[in-house]
Amino acid sequence: MPSVGPAALSVLDLAPVVEGSTPGEALRHSIDLARHVERLGYVRHWVAEHHNMSGIASSAPAVLIAHLAAATTTLKVGSGGVMLPNHAPLVIAEQFGTLEALHPGRIDLGIGRAPGTDQVTAYALRRHAEQAGDDLPELLGELRQYFDGTNPRVHATPGEGDAPDIWLLGSSGYSAQLAAALGLPFSFAHHFMPNNTLGALELYRSGFRPSSRLEAPYASVGVQVVVADTDEQAQYIHAPGGLSFLRLRSGRPGRFPTPEEAATYEYGPGEKAFVDQWNASHVVGSPETVRRGLLDLQRQTGADELIVTTMVHSHLDRLRSYELLAEAFSTADVHPA
Repeated sequence: MPSVGPAALSVLDLAPVVEGSTPGEALRHSIDLARHVERLGYVRHWVAEHHNMSGIASSAPAVLIAHLAAATTTLKVGSGGVMLPNHAPLVIAEQFGTLEALHPGRIDLGIGRAPGTDQVTAYALRRHAEQAGDDLPELLGELRQYFDGTNPRVHATPGEGDAPDIWLLGSSGYSAQLAAALGLPFSFAHHFMPNNTLGALELYRSGFRPSSRLEAPYASVGVQVVVADTDEQAQYIHAPGGLSFLRLRSGRPGRFPTPEEAATYEYGPGEKAFVDQWNASHVVGSPETVRRGLLDLQRQTGADELIVTTMVHSHLDRLRSYELLAEAFSTADVHPA
C-alpha cells in the first residue's frame, strides 16, 4: 500500500428524486449542490448514468454536466460514470468534446461497462442480447482515437483536440486491470462492492504502466457518507437509503423514501439482514465519527481521493452533510489528478 497523505474529497451525485418531489427539482438540487461543494473546496462533482429508476434523475450525464459546469467556475465536473457499451463511442466523443471545448480542463469522463439498469432496459439501450460489456477495451480504444485524431475515417468535432480527463470505473478487477494497462486513473465503487476493494486496487497498482496521462497510479474510492450533528441524527436520515436499495433489489424501485417511512417500515428477518449488509461499508455519524471512519478507510485502501455519495431525503440535510464533512476532514492542501 502506498503511504497515506491527505486525500482529496469529491462528490458522486445520483440526483435523487425523493418522495414529494420531481425529477426537475432533483436536477436543480444537483446544480445547487455543485455550487455548494465548490465553495467548500471539494475537487470534483460526478454524476452517474442510471436508467429506468424513478428515484434517480441522472440518466443523461452529458446534459446535466453542461449545467453543472456552467453553474460553477473551478470545480471539476464529469461522469461517474458513462456506461460506454450503452453508446456509440463517436457520440460520447462529441458530447464530452463539446463540454471540454466549452470548459477547458474541467471535464472528467469516467467510464464504466455495466448497463446501469435492468436487463430489459439494457436491451432497449444496446439493442443486442450480449450485455456483459466485454467489448469495453475496443469501445474505449475507438473513443480515444476520436479524441487524439487517429481514427483514419471519422473525425469528432468537437472532440478531436478537446479530450476530457478519462477515468475508468469499476466494482471488480476487470476495469482495474484495464486502467492499469492504459495508465489511466481508476475509481473503485467501494460503496457498492466493498468486498472487492482491496483486491481491485492491488491489481491496479501492481499492473500500472506509466502513460502520458499519469506517471504513477491514482485511485479514488467511492464511499457512502452521511454526516449530521450527532450519530443518532445521522443514522435517522441515513435509514431511507437502505429501504430504497431493498426495494430496488426486490424489483420495486420508487422515489427515495422519507426518514419517517423508513423508521416505521416493518422489516422481515431476511430484509433486515440484507439492509444491514448493504449499510456495513457506509460511514455514518457525527463529524468526529465520520472523520475516524474515513481516515481508517484511507489507511486501508491508500486512496488518493475519496469520492463521497450522500443519499438522504432532505436537500438541506445533504448540503449540511457535505459541509460538516469538509469541516471534519480538511479539503485544504490536496492535489487532484
